[in-house]
Formats: sequence, C-alpha cells, structure tokens
Amino acid sequence: MCKVAGRFVGEMVCGIQTRQSVRLSEVGRSLNESTPLRKTIGRLSRNLDRVGLWEHVSEGVLDEACPRIGKDTLLVIDPSDIAKPYAEKMENLAEVRDASQKRIAKGYSTLNIVGVECGEARITPLLMSIWSQEADGFESENSEILAGVDRVRAHTGQRGVWVIDRGGDRRKLIEPFLERSMRFVIRMRGDRDVLFRGHKRRMLDVALGCPTWFAQRVTKQRDGQEVSLHLEYGYRKIKLPGIDQPFWLLVITGLGKKPLMLLTNERLTKSRRRLEWFVQAYLSRWRIEETIRFVKQSYRLEDIRVRTWRRLCNMMALVLAASYFACAYLGSGAKLEILAEHAMCAAKRIFDIPDFRYYALADGISEILTASHRRPTPTEKTDTFPKQLLLFDDW
Repeated sequence: MCKVAGRFVGEMVCGIQTRQSVRLSEVGRSLNESTPLRKTIGRLSRNLDRVGLWEHVSEGVLDEACPRIGKDTLLVIDPSDIAKPYAEKMENLAEVRDASQKRIAKGYSTLNIVGVECGEARITPLLMSIWSQEADGFESENSEILAGVDRVRAHTGQRGVWVIDRGGDRRKLIEPFLERSMRFVIRMRGDRDVLFRGHKRRMLDVALGCPTWFAQRVTKQRDGQEVSLHLEYGYRKIKLPGIDQPFWLLVITGLGKKPLMLLTNERLTKSRRRLEWFVQAYLSRWRIEETIRFVKQSYRLEDIRVRTWRRLCNMMALVLAASYFACAYLGSGAKLEILAEHAMCAAKRIFDIPDFRYYALADGISEILTASHRRPTPTEKTDTFPKQLLLFDDW
C-alpha cells in the first residue's frame, strides 16, 4: 500500500487496541492529534473507504500466519453474525439470526476462520469477512464460505484439517470440499440418510447402534464452572447417497442426550490414539466460539457505526489485524513473549489468568498504549510506519 494507506492502517490497529473499540470517534481520541476531533474522524472515515483495503490487509495477515499452519493444524470455520437491531441507515442491512438473543434481527453475517493446534490453547486468526443478502454480487451463504476457504487455501495449500459445526452438514459444502481434496471433520445433525452395510438408514440410528470401544474424561467450562464429562466413542464406516467415496462417522456419547456425530473423510482405525485425536480436534473447535466472543467483547465489534458497505468490509480486516496481534503475534518470539507477560500484568486481573487469556491480553495492551503519550506529529520524520507502531515492529 502507499505510505498514507499504510499509516492509516497502523493508526487504526493501534487505536482499536488502545480504546478497545471500532468506533472512529474512539480511535480518533486515541491519536491525540492537535486538529479538532471531527477533522480526525473525517480523515479516518475517508481512508476507511479505500478500494481494496480489505484485500490488502487480509492478505497481509494470511502471509504472516501461513507459516503457523502445519499438516494437522485445525482450520475452524464458523459463520457468525453482527446484530444491529436499532440501525436504520447502515447500508445492506439484512435479516440475521442473532445467536446471543436467539431471535431474528437486522444485521450482517460474518465468516471467521481460525487455526488452532489440537489440544493447545494458542489460536491464529486467519480470516474475518462480512456478507449480506442485500449486497451486490451476493449469491449464497455457501458461496461466501467457499470463497473464504479458497482465500485461506491459497496460502496454506493442502495443509490443515478443516472443522465446521452443524451448519456444514450440506451437500453443497461437502461435495466442493471433496473436489478440493480437503481433509475435513463436520458435525452432523443426524437426520440425513446414509448407506450403512448396503442399506439406507438414518444417521442417528446408525450412531445409536455404534459400539463405543474407548472412554476418557474431559473438563469443560460451563456457566463459569468446570464440569467433568465422561466420554465414550467409536466409529462406523458409511457412505452418503450419490457420493461414491467412503466416509467415517465418529460417534461420541456423554456430551448431551444425543450422541455427537462427526463425519470425516479421514480414515479411522480401531486405535485409541487415532480416535482420541479426532475427539480432541472437535473439542478444540469450541475455542472458536470463545474467539468470536473475545473479538466482539474486547473490540466491541457490534458497536460498529460506519454506514457504507465498503467501510464495513474494510473494518473487518482491521479488526482481524488487531486480534491477530493479540492472539498470535505476541508470543511469537522470546522478546514478544516477555512483552505479552507485561501486557498480562498491566491488565491487573484479580483472579488467575485462565487458559483462554486473550481477554486479559487485550486489556493489558490497551493499558500499555493508553499510558504511552507518544504520537506522530507532522514534524516527525517517519520511514514506512509512524513511531506509534514501534510496538508492532520486529524485535
């Protein structure tokens, strides 16, 4: 990008981190410019309308994140939403299902793709995009998901195992996944017909009759409390009608009244280690839900107030860059790990830091940047980035 655009991106990422907000007025206040605030907001708003900004920033994050993705890294796909029930003049408002309120509201749909190693705590945000049924060029939710997947695959190639929740239980996603030779794990609803031992049966009936050879105990956070769960699991080899390729149905009991059914094109064997890896792979998928909550709460994503569609799309890329810095960039080296520990201390948390520590990191980064009064001025000489971005430079 040009120098002006690069500086703008730096100011936005720094401002989002400092004020923990996507509102341009809050970002403008964090810059401490001598010009009136409304002039700063106007400049930020004009730059936010840049053509191609989303593509430039998203590609930059993917370039940075690509080396973190290994052969068996879990690439978690999760469609979400931004509810704007009281908005009237925001462009391309459409009806979405507000998952937090469990109702239909005005807003936008979003796509989040995050990388996570099986059984580990560290996550790597890879992609954040937004779509609306009212936007020009919109085809379907499936096409938006596949477009996001293809953008990530352009950087990761065939590395990684794709994981998607029950929303991925569709032939219009499963067949394109197979065409792309993707390895995947999909949670199934159970009402689909499958071919088992040459006979058509309902998937839930196959799961209920599946033998569970292995068992283990896991701990899950539920309503702020740790709950110990006893899981048992096994698998069946099945086929889907109209698709010649075999699949394996991993069946896990103990998470609810009905068994959890995971469909994969990865060959399963009667091996505890092999099956346990897939169980842990899906349990690791729960972290994406915490990641979405982290972004929405720490950066107040649902408080976004820009009106035009291009600005909305570009803001998603800037929030992606801010969350990538907090979640992945800090801790990528020895000195950055020390910086992360300082950020944790700056958060001034009363209780111990939980495994998902990114809320505390975001708070700590905000405290550090708020305490720093160094801001670029017109008389300062800058090279590629303003001096306020020294925190983001390589060490």
